[in-house]
Amino acid sequence: MTQTVNHFALLPLYAAGGAALLVLVMELAFGRFVLPAGIAGGLATIGAAVALGLRPASTFCGPEHCSWVGGPQAAVVTVLFAALTVGVLMLSAPALRAGIAPPGEFCFLLICSMAGGVVIAYAGDLITLIVGLETLTLPLYVLVGLRRFAPRERVTTTGASAAVTFFLVSVISTAIALLGAALLFASTGVLYLAVLTGGTGPRAPLAAVGGTLLVVGFAFKVAAVPLHAWAPATYDGAPVPVAAYLSTASKLGGVVALAAIVQRLDTGPLVAVLAVLTMTVGNLVALRQTRTVRLLAWSSVAQAGYILAPLAVGSAGVPAAIAYAVFFVVLEFLAFAVVVAVRGRSRDGGELTDLRGVGLRNPWLGATLVLALAGLAGLPPGLSGLFAKVTIVAALINAGWGWLAGVVVLNAVIALAYYVRVSALLYTRPTTPGIAFAALPDQHPVPAEEPTAPAPTLSSPAAPPPGPASPAPPLAGDTPEATPAPAATGTVTGVLDPNLLEKATHPRVQVPRPVAAAIAVAATATIILGFAPQWIFDALLG
Repeated sequence: MTQTVNHFALLPLYAAGGAALLVLVMELAFGRFVLPAGIAGGLATIGAAVALGLRPASTFCGPEHCSWVGGPQAAVVTVLFAALTVGVLMLSAPALRAGIAPPGEFCFLLICSMAGGVVIAYAGDLITLIVGLETLTLPLYVLVGLRRFAPRERVTTTGASAAVTFFLVSVISTAIALLGAALLFASTGVLYLAVLTGGTGPRAPLAAVGGTLLVVGFAFKVAAVPLHAWAPATYDGAPVPVAAYLSTASKLGGVVALAAIVQRLDTGPLVAVLAVLTMTVGNLVALRQTRTVRLLAWSSVAQAGYILAPLAVGSAGVPAAIAYAVFFVVLEFLAFAVVVAVRGRSRDGGELTDLRGVGLRNPWLGATLVLALAGLAGLPPGLSGLFAKVTIVAALINAGWGWLAGVVVLNAVIALAYYVRVSALLYTRPTTPGIAFAALPDQHPVPAEEPTAPAPTLSSPAAPPPGPASPAPPLAGDTPEATPAPAATGTVTGVLDPNLLEKATHPRVQVPRPVAAAIAVAATATIILGFAPQWIFDALLG
């Protein structure tokens, strides 16, 4: 049988692959322009996905089913992958220009990872799905440790150790997923996702084991407990823009892969247990974090639990899970973008105390981070996050999983503690270094109402005591007690103006233009999604 290839259906993949080749050519031929080429390639991928979404098409088809399936959901996922790639390139622009990482290699690897995301979005069988996941993940091993010199601050995990941890755990999870796919094919003889079943007859137990292994292998991609240990160390050791991509794009790929499996196999109890453990452990451990990126990492673990919860329902919960994933990746990217803006181009995420007073020094950055944290917590003004959590709870209740909806609500309340703590730090006045000198025991303090030095200084010598002089004759009615006290001797303590000191030690945060543009676009998308009516997501994801 002759098989034809629909090249229009492959247009997003062509755009992603062409962008990677363009970056290579720019690096080899000119040694520059790689960053604009990468951004242009991401935008071209977005355009191709929109065109294919308006006119869905499939290719690599057999007699009944296809390995490459287009549709509205695939278009939404592809647009998200490409937009996240463009956003991370913009966040990385100041560091790449400063030579922190080689621009050509960085852009090429990131766009190759985006190509893997495109394959995941349009995958119609298990083999294509697993290949897409590995194409998404493999470049990230290098990107985690791709840094010419370490950041100035002392970090708890280096980029090399983070990359090795990520690589080893990922290899194990991939082996588990491949074994699950092999067992499923051996028991059912089916690889196409459209007809994937749990099998019947004597081979049904073998198919159940295969489905369980697939879920466990894909759960690594979303950092679900107990396959979560790699995430905090890897995020903290990686450059912050790469950590942003790991926390959003990599997790989105895992969610799409899990959604393709759970809606066709009976894995509800397993996914429910993973969801409860993931959201609970993530929130409880996040309460104790002092480093910014580690807190965001554990927060993303908890958010993965919220995404897994509706997947336990099966096909009825998939639209709610995909919708929540859309909201989550935008809000998480926005939070990481603000951290990049605050910390600078050559630094790591730093401590939470480094965020103290950011809202006072740059009100726009402070308001943006509050918007992201409120959305992740599911509170106004983060209406998008509130809408996402309501969507999940409604899907669980409608499917008869009220107890799981209660666990989601309880964990959302627990998460308020660390989200509110970070938001309060943004508007807490920074500790201003001051110098104070105590008076010596044999000296009298200078009263506040008496004039001191004409200008505030750290210390200035007091006026010398007057020399001996003949006392004036006492007037009538004077008593010895009415004689004025001697003038103070010693050092007069002056204090600098706290506002001047604060401006000198905590200057206003200056945000590079590419980073500011990425933050503005992400914040705008967050606000728009917060006001998006329910029927839009029903039409796209239902």
